[in-house]
Amino acid sequence: MKRCNKQTPIAMLLMVGFLLAGGTGMVSANSEVTLPGVSIQLWSVKEDLSKDFDGTLTKLANMGFASVEFAGEFGHYADNPKALKQTMDNLGLKGSGAHVSFEQLNAQNLEKTVAFYQALDVNYLIIGWDERAWDSQRIDEVVQLLNQAAEQLKKFGLQVGFHNHDHEFDDYQNSTFWDYIAINTDAAVILQQDVGWTTYAGKDPVDYVKRYPGRTQTTHYKVLALDKYPDLIPLIGKGETDWPALVQANIKVGDTRWLVVEQEETPKGMTRMQAVEKSLHALNQYLNIYRNQSLSK
Repeated sequence: MKRCNKQTPIAMLLMVGFLLAGGTGMVSANSEVTLPGVSIQLWSVKEDLSKDFDGTLTKLANMGFASVEFAGEFGHYADNPKALKQTMDNLGLKGSGAHVSFEQLNAQNLEKTVAFYQALDVNYLIIGWDERAWDSQRIDEVVQLLNQAAEQLKKFGLQVGFHNHDHEFDDYQNSTFWDYIAINTDAAVILQQDVGWTTYAGKDPVDYVKRYPGRTQTTHYKVLALDKYPDLIPLIGKGETDWPALVQANIKVGDTRWLVVEQEETPKGMTRMQAVEKSLHALNQYLNIYRNQSLSK
């Protein structure tokens, strides 16, 4: 898959003056177009959170984010999710999901984990990393645990999911480990595609949304350069991803409720917060384009 450093062209907005304020997913009174909400994976700004948790949440809300996805960092709210929920309510933020481990969903920890995230009104619990997912001898353990968690969480009104990196797209049984997980798990298991890692692995993220309809309720949007593509600027809108097609696939096929900005790398000369804001701006433009094209039909 050939890589390039050009930005996918962003079309001229059709309705000047419309502001998507973070992709709240609200429906216009004169429109049937519903957009996914825009969230941020808090791992993106973990250093800022460690210094000033409340201040960082405030800055993210002021940028226009509708929601946050948790990644195990809760600052002084670690033992008080109700207080964190109140702070988020005051800022107009929701919880789009959380990255957790299988250990947090085992028999000893399940009820505690569920209670914590229910207090935050978080419905999607995503396994963010598990090395067994690309181990041919242990991949079935991951499948079994996901199906088990899906059944256990169903009674609480929650869903489990799995998040990919590049290794899940290694070859396995004439396909990939990711395909094996998708095919062998219950339809209630969310396939939280990380489009940055998907592209980095040489696969097409649009194809993978379409391949498993209704399974990508939450999707990570990002660009990865790392040491593999040193000239690639790691911001949404850059690289070879067909961003308009991806937004359309998420909305029309993926049943996607949340598009999650994740800033794993920072372009030279930018702080992490500045990079996050740039990526958010680009994503909102693509959502505006989709909305306006839909209204013009």
